[in-house]
Amino acid sequence: MSQKIRVLHTEWSGGFGGQEIRILNEMEEMRKLGIHLALATKENNRILPKAREMGFDTYILPFKRKTDLHTIWNLHKILKRDSFDIINTHSGVDTWCGGFASLGSGAKFIRTRHLSNKIHPSRFNFINSLADFIITTGESVREAMIQDNRIKPARIQSIPTGIDTEIFNPSKYNKHEMREKYKIPQNAFIVGNLGILRGFKRQDIFIEVAKTICQKHENLFFVIAGNGDMQASLENLTNKTNQEIGREVVRLVGFVKQPAEFLSTLDSFMLTSDKNEGVPQALIQALSMEIPSIAADIGSIADLHCISQGKSNFILTPNPSKEEFTKALESLICERDFIKPNREFIVENFSLKIMGEKILSIYQKLLNP
Repeated sequence: MSQKIRVLHTEWSGGFGGQEIRILNEMEEMRKLGIHLALATKENNRILPKAREMGFDTYILPFKRKTDLHTIWNLHKILKRDSFDIINTHSGVDTWCGGFASLGSGAKFIRTRHLSNKIHPSRFNFINSLADFIITTGESVREAMIQDNRIKPARIQSIPTGIDTEIFNPSKYNKHEMREKYKIPQNAFIVGNLGILRGFKRQDIFIEVAKTICQKHENLFFVIAGNGDMQASLENLTNKTNQEIGREVVRLVGFVKQPAEFLSTLDSFMLTSDKNEGVPQALIQALSMEIPSIAADIGSIADLHCISQGKSNFILTPNPSKEEFTKALESLICERDFIKPNREFIVENFSLKIMGEKILSIYQKLLNP
């Protein structure tokens, strides 16, 4: 049956971070399971050329606003003309357009909710109730939508973003060689951050922690991989911090094509996001690479937390503050075995294979109730 399923994904966002990567990885995994996938997006969105490089059919639409009648009508025609069984939306604008377009098209409407920020409970904000099914990337997001947005529990499921645990496997990388490739100091204790440079990722806190802790410890070095809207301001803050310390202690290395290689250079990973996270891919990847990690208890990050052999698999701070991140990192520096990253837990619960199987089950239930 899976050979006949045709799914159209939509994406309004122009950036390229965890959400967009999730969409493409999900499409690739579902293609392996025999699903036909396509993407509808805006002309200048960064996800468009990447989807084309991967060989997916693409459609360009304006997605100007949530009531963009031109986009809604053309999406509706695409769904009917090209016989799509499901439309799966991802951001705010394309969810409204895609939801309206699904009406009378014969296609089921799936809404994937990536972020953990609250959705206004007003009954005028009805688009999520219109969806045939909702996928969230974290359990806390699912619970909030059931409680605040009146979504029936049977129509919503948390399916965290899966990663390729064969690529994110520490046994495949030589730390010395990777540090040489990325020009990272060989003999320092390296603390890293990986992700799009957006406000809620709070890489500014990461830099402030570096400034504070490098005044106490000399053999530390902090690196941030990624690009985005906050790049210029973070570069300014990095330069200022290095000048005040009197040596380079923080470096922005830009976007990395091979995140597993970058992660293999690290001694510790610190995610400094303070809101909006579901289950962040970068943290899943770091744990799969068995890197001692630190993150705050926001969004659905706690979904990744477990105790194995009497030790936490990463440090989960109560709040995303500079003080708590600094304290957590101090404990890691002083006692390297303070936590035990649990790769097996990640492989069993957060792999691409597990994600694909769960999504396929939803497709099958929707189309054959």
